Amino acid sequence: MLLIQNLGLHFAGNYLFSEVNFRVNPKDRIGLAGKNGAGKSTLLKILSGEQPSTEGEVIREGDIRIGFLKQDLEFTKGRTVWNETMHAFTEIIELQKKIDFINEELVTRTDYESESYHKLIEDVTHSTERFSMLGGYTLESEMEKVLLGLGFKAEDFHRLTDEFSGGWRMRVELAKLLLQNNDVLLLDEPTNHLDIESIIWLEQFLLNYAGAVILVSHDIQFLSTVTNRTIEISNRSIQDYKAHYQKFLTLREERREKLAQAHKNQEQHIKHTEMLIDKFRAKASKATMAQSLIKKLDKIERIELEQDDISKFNIKFEPSTTSGKIVFEAQNVAKSYDEKVVFKDANFFIERGQKIAFVGQNGQGKTTLAKIMAGIMKCDGELITGHNVQIGYFAQNQEEVLSGTKTLLEEATDASNEETRPKVRNLLGAFLFRGDEVDKKVKVLSGGERNRLALCKLLLQPFNTLIMDEPTNHLDIHSKEIIKQALKSFEGTLIIVSHDRDFLDGLADKIFEFKNGAIKEFLGDINEYLTFRKSENMRDLELAMQQKQEQKQQKETVQIVENKPQNKEDKQLQNKINKIEQDIQSIENEIKAFEDKFSASNPTEKELLEYENLQEKQSHLLKEWEEMLSHIS
Repeated sequence: MLLIQNLGLHFAGNYLFSEVNFRVNPKDRIGLAGKNGAGKSTLLKILSGEQPSTEGEVIREGDIRIGFLKQDLEFTKGRTVWNETMHAFTEIIELQKKIDFINEELVTRTDYESESYHKLIEDVTHSTERFSMLGGYTLESEMEKVLLGLGFKAEDFHRLTDEFSGGWRMRVELAKLLLQNNDVLLLDEPTNHLDIESIIWLEQFLLNYAGAVILVSHDIQFLSTVTNRTIEISNRSIQDYKAHYQKFLTLREERREKLAQAHKNQEQHIKHTEMLIDKFRAKASKATMAQSLIKKLDKIERIELEQDDISKFNIKFEPSTTSGKIVFEAQNVAKSYDEKVVFKDANFFIERGQKIAFVGQNGQGKTTLAKIMAGIMKCDGELITGHNVQIGYFAQNQEEVLSGTKTLLEEATDASNEETRPKVRNLLGAFLFRGDEVDKKVKVLSGGERNRLALCKLLLQPFNTLIMDEPTNHLDIHSKEIIKQALKSFEGTLIIVSHDRDFLDGLADKIFEFKNGAIKEFLGDINEYLTFRKSENMRDLELAMQQKQEQKQQKETVQIVENKPQNKEDKQLQNKINKIEQDIQSIENEIKAFEDKFSASNPTEKELLEYENLQEKQSHLLKEWEEMLSHIS
């Protein structure tokens, strides 16, 4: 599909990467790995044709189509979500106009025997076949499926994109790309603005995608689920691993160990050779040999070891006084904007030392409640803050919190106290701001740099309660892991809004789910929650199927009664149906018992497995029951 040959990119003689060679095959799911600045997004731009390379070429084998989701998008104002999505299908739209025009001509004209009339018939036949081949007849249903999967509601389809945030407009662009059926899909941070449900939906979509996918993402679980191949950009070259991301991490570590040993051996060889050169130089009779060794030394291709910046990214939160046992108490807390209710009747306690994750679809009120708890926003009802609670707040949009006119050093110093002020420069260095970089203005920082600066400020004052809204946005995988370890060792109370499942895994021990204007508590970690949520969704689906089957059964009951089995085969079939109905009812009772137990206590892994097995068994029995009913004569 794509052949990349001797690709290189350099600026003023400094290579970002060089001699890059690889092939993209159908059904490849390639994750690009490498630290920030290695050139992952740049490589996507070159593959898309948006940016030229300095050397080498990207060969498109055949007439392939490439779709590219960039981080920075431009939108046309005045279009609805539906209309904007429809603009991805220019050929289908033009074909529809052409077909409508020809059909109008065929109706109004009367020169049936003319050559031009027969030409119109040929054109409309060809255009209709092309329209069908491109999916014109199923386009609207596919659009609806993808938009719903990415988190839009049916009532959002006809709202203007101007009304949505940049994250939601990014989802529209993603929907357009997914619907175009491109041969190669290039995705740069596709999960940045997606909630957990939409990320899981996108994973399944990409796994079933007919073309090839190349993506950049800092979401480890997303990468591990979707990819079957990993290309790492390191030391200006690439390493191609035929493995998904988690397996790649293991293989890369093994490779680095071997490389480190080879580097050590090479250094010893070079040192020994240099000693010989110095020794031979002193003797005129050995000068020729010395020159020969120098030439050999110059030809040695030096092994480079990539130093991870995170080795110095060692951070911890300042110890603070202990808060009261109850940190927050919500009594009928509600929030609405005009007639739109975000959530209502929220009642909960948050106790000292708990680590709680806010999860749910975007727009359900997670950030709103975080701001209410941080004292930034007011609410209806009453939110009581406990005794001696000292809150540190990390905002999702750092542009609203950081001062663009200050330098990094000034912004950090202003956040420090007398005790931490001498540590400011060292802490900025730990967050990878070194030397003259601390004198840069905040307004010129990238999204990731702003996040690192905001996290740095949180460590300059003692807090016993941290409220963090999407702290991992724009951070690379290694930086996220360091932040996660610091938060795991944090002895205070943590409330975190995040869609990053890998980041939440092992960090949060309690989940607040935001859904349909309500806030529900779940005792368990993120994986237990997702397992239960999946089971609940399957249960809803099965209940809907069961209701449909009951309605069908009611319609068929009269017919079955009137046409009682008249032969031996029908009698045996009816007996089997009766037995299956009894089994379905028995399993239904067992499932209900489990659900009652889950609502009272946290389910174990064994119980969840038994629960899922019962649901799967019930689903098979329902299908078997429906099949038997259809064979009753």
